[in-house]
Amino acid sequence: MKKQVKIFGLIVAFVSIVAIANAQPRAVGVNLGTGLGISYQHAFGESNMLDVAANIPMLVEGFGVGGIVTYDWIDPFGATVPWNNKGEWHWYMGVGGSGGAYGLFSKEAANYWYAGVAGHFGIEYDFWFPLQLSLDWRPTIGVDNTAGNVGFGLGGLYSGITLGVRYKF
Repeated sequence: MKKQVKIFGLIVAFVSIVAIANAQPRAVGVNLGTGLGISYQHAFGESNMLDVAANIPMLVEGFGVGGIVTYDWIDPFGATVPWNNKGEWHWYMGVGGSGGAYGLFSKEAANYWYAGVAGHFGIEYDFWFPLQLSLDWRPTIGVDNTAGNVGFGLGGLYSGITLGVRYKF
């Protein structure tokens, strides 16, 4: 009898977790800017989301990859964008981590890496159909070896703004 109660409890817990995860809105798409990126957003209620992005920068020499994970607050401080017509405007800000490596597989380009704390600031428009457009800025402060030595890097503060196009489901 105890074994059946445990199994029933595990089944109820599993179904609850799956139901909660499926009830949260998600979005997947691309970011275009200083490179090409894949973006995934997972909402936690109406005011928080996790944003995960993997980027391949446009480099003349070599190959690079980068990634960023941020926890974002949607319409923080209760401030909303006032012009909502058919769709909805939202702005968000968040904090997380970032890292990457560039100049990979190239004999001409210098190999370097970076890791640090990242910010995330943006505005998005959610259409009345499952499409979302956004403008994002993701500055990074951390360590890197861009000058040949490991040191504190502020170069990520000047990263470009990206345009995001996502499918919401």
